[in-house]
Amino acid sequence: MTAFADGTPCWVDAMFPDVGAAQEFYGELLGWTFDESSPEFGGYTQAYADGKAVAAVVPQLPEMAGQPAAWNFYFASSDVAATAEKITANGGKLVMQPMAVGDFGTMVTAQDPSGVHFSVWQAGNHEGFAKAGEPGSVCWAEVNTRDVAKADAFFPAVFGFGEKQIVDEQMDFRLWEVAGQPVIGRFKMGDDIPADVPPYISVYFGVEDCDEAVATIQRLGGQAFFGPMTTPFGRFAAVADQQGAAFAVIDPTTTEGDMPELAEPPS
Repeated sequence: MTAFADGTPCWVDAMFPDVGAAQEFYGELLGWTFDESSPEFGGYTQAYADGKAVAAVVPQLPEMAGQPAAWNFYFASSDVAATAEKITANGGKLVMQPMAVGDFGTMVTAQDPSGVHFSVWQAGNHEGFAKAGEPGSVCWAEVNTRDVAKADAFFPAVFGFGEKQIVDEQMDFRLWEVAGQPVIGRFKMGDDIPADVPPYISVYFGVEDCDEAVATIQRLGGQAFFGPMTTPFGRFAAVADQQGAAFAVIDPTTTEGDMPELAEPPS
């Protein structure tokens, strides 16, 4: 048994050229504190909010020098080997074969047919988030892709998601559900997004004040791409840290407008 049902978001981490700078940035922005790094696991360093595990940072591998930092998103699985088989059977690629990480658990890293990278985690001693959905922790995530047909066929087949489509002529947005509860969104990238931006999973970190968070990000050398904007789901902004890792910040308590209508996806 795992603490998280199959397909549920359970962890995030990121490789940084400068881990110390990342700790300073997210420590000030989200109030994170950090464990001692683990040399036997490449300097993997766990982050905490209010003493509860929420994420991890790790030094970038030498062979990745020059590549931008990026947040890596994990889905939970009770059987990573079986999930890996589903990934390849449904047109995905295994970037890394299933690998045991000490006694902590087993992981696999993959890419869906539309180009989105993600990881899967089968818990051992490390179950995943000890805190989520609150300030300082992951509150939401969205698969951003241009080829929604491929993503919509792949992820529900691999993780057994239920699906709901947001009724909106201005955007193509879908909710994927586990046990009837939305766990992650799927957004179709439009022409307003530069063509050189690859498909990705956007991680949303909770904050108490979105505008203040954006000001802090910019003061620390990061940048804001979009927002702040208030929606029925909260006030959010799409941003990046000073090393180029993209993410979003959201204050879910500040809302505006009615919740959108949901419908069964078109067949």
